[in-house]
Formats: sequence, structure tokens, C-alpha cells
Amino acid sequence: MKIVLSGGGTGGHIYPALALREYILTQYPDAEFLYIGTEKGLENTIVPKYNIPFETIKVQGIRRSLSLENIKTAVYAVSSIFTAKKILKKFNPDIVIGTGGYVCGPVLYAASKLGIPTIIHEQNSVAGVTNKILAKYVTKICTCFETVNRDFEKYTSKIVMTGNPRAQELLQANVDENALEGFGLQKNKPTVLFFGGSRGAMNLNAHVVSYYKLYTQMNTQFIFVTGQAHYNEIASQISDTKQFKVVPYINNMIDVLHAVDLVVCRSGATTLAELTALGVPSVLVPSPFVTNNHQEKNARSLVDKQAAEIVLEDELPSEKLYHYVYDLMHNREQLEKMSKAAQKMGITDASKRILNVIREILR
Repeated sequence: MKIVLSGGGTGGHIYPALALREYILTQYPDAEFLYIGTEKGLENTIVPKYNIPFETIKVQGIRRSLSLENIKTAVYAVSSIFTAKKILKKFNPDIVIGTGGYVCGPVLYAASKLGIPTIIHEQNSVAGVTNKILAKYVTKICTCFETVNRDFEKYTSKIVMTGNPRAQELLQANVDENALEGFGLQKNKPTVLFFGGSRGAMNLNAHVVSYYKLYTQMNTQFIFVTGQAHYNEIASQISDTKQFKVVPYINNMIDVLHAVDLVVCRSGATTLAELTALGVPSVLVPSPFVTNNHQEKNARSLVDKQAAEIVLEDELPSEKLYHYVYDLMHNREQLEKMSKAAQKMGITDASKRILNVIREILR
């Protein structure tokens, strides 16, 4: 079996593809993979570390305002389709799978025109522009939220609810039960993780800096992930203590998520898949800087099921987030209820479901 994976821009598009690959290899050890991304995307840094053959095309997103950059975008779009066709013809895959990002557009469109079966994996509760366009051309549409179905209403026969492969990967991972001790924290003490995504979240960081002294008065320990770009500035304002650890990035996030009691984070699709798979209570701070405000809609899906609380970006200067954290960490019963509600939402066999879709297509 030969499979092309494509997805880029953020870790939320890349890690599900890598998780799916790992699962497929457990079922088909001889499967061959090729990853198509962009030179400037995060995938160019992450994917080669997994020793996966990697090819690039030149593509960028459409500006929502009038801009000369959109002319360049159009030129790239046309040329990238030709480049994608050359790459696909050379590799000759059985199927092409896109997990999100602008790069998927030319890759999956080229595959469909070459008669190669295709799958798009829509991770959010609101479909991205690229996937909306591709829906007409692809063979199947794999989803994680029922609410996204309305964005593909013309193509309902193609939709299969699969969930996010990242969730299955988390549950099958060998967990380091001493992960907190690796940060100099106590293993069994109540712990909160502040996490703004792989690049950090400036306003969330500012909140933690502002309320740092209040948080440290709680009988709770904290891990505060600032993002690489913000670390030096934050570290100069907050003292790293035995109770409060400030780090730029976490490599062993799976281990940490298994260990903490509450997570304060953005509400990207992959993050929510992780939280629901593990049943981790959360206070979600959706990024307002995303297409169609999809992070808030993602978050509301958990809030509606009482699996999370929500604080909007413009509420961060207030004490609302602090009070949520304080109240929850002093109410073990409520944390347990949120944990059970989150677990009920989790789809923990996503990779298996997607592989079944692949088998059905190739039968």
C-alpha cells in the first residue's frame, strides 16, 4: 500500500497525519508513505524527523482583503497543481489523504484529476475553506464533529465520522508516570497546565503574568508553557519555583496530559481530541484569530456537554479565568464530572476508522 499524506501550517494538521501513519504501519508494516508539504510550513521541520520521504510545493493562503499578494497566490495555486501532479505520478500512490492546511488544495485536487482516490480529514467543528472546495472532488470526507456536516450538506454521502487519529495515539502511548517529577514538581500534587499552543498565546501569557501571585497562593502546582518566541520575556517577569514551572515548550506532552488535573489552553481540534480522549477537564480560551471563529465553536461543543469552561480572549484581563481555575481546583467532584463528560465525547479508535475507510475505497 502506497499512501501520500498532506497537511501543514500548524501542528494540528501535521500530528494527526503522523499518528495515522504510525497506526497503519502496525497493520501494514510494508506500507510506503510520502508527505507533501511546504518549505515554510511547520511540517518542513517536523516531518523529516520521522524519516518520511518529504516533498514540497509552493502555495500560500488567500488574503481576505484586497491585496497584490492574492495575485501571487493564484500563480502559486496553478503552478503547485502541476508540481503536485509530477510528484504523484512519480510516487504512484494508492490513495492521498489531506489533514488540513492550504497545501492540501493543490495536492488533493491534482490527485482527483489523476484518478487517485482521496480523503480529506476535517478536524474542526467548522470546515476550512480548502476542505469546502475539495469536498466536490474527494472520495471521502472524514470528520470529528457532527456540527461540521452542515458545511458539506451537498456531499453527505461522502461523510464518515472518524474522530482524530491523535486521540488514539495518546491512549496507546507508553506513559512516563513520573513526568511531573521531570519538571521538579511533586508527582501526586494537584497540577494545572497553562498551554497556548506550539507557538504560545500572547494574551494568555499576559494573563498568567498578571495573576501569577494569586495563582501561587493556591495549594496547587503549575506548568506554564510560554511558546519559544515568548519564553525569555516571560522568564524575566516570573520566578521559576518548586510550585510554578515556566517552560518554552513541552516535548513529552502526552505524559504531561496524563499527569495534570486541569488544562487551560486554546481549543484547536487536535488539542480537544487529546483532552476528550484522556478525559482531562479544561478551561478553553479560543483563539479569535482563526477562520470562521472555529475555535470558539470547537470549545462550545465541550462546554455544551459540561466537559469544559470557556473564557474569551477579551475576558483575559479580568479575573474570570483565575476564578475558574481556583474554583475547579477546590472542587474535586466538579473536576471528576468534567472528566467523565470529556471522556464520553472522545473517539478513541479514529485511526482504525480511517483505515477502514481506506480499505473500503481500495476494495
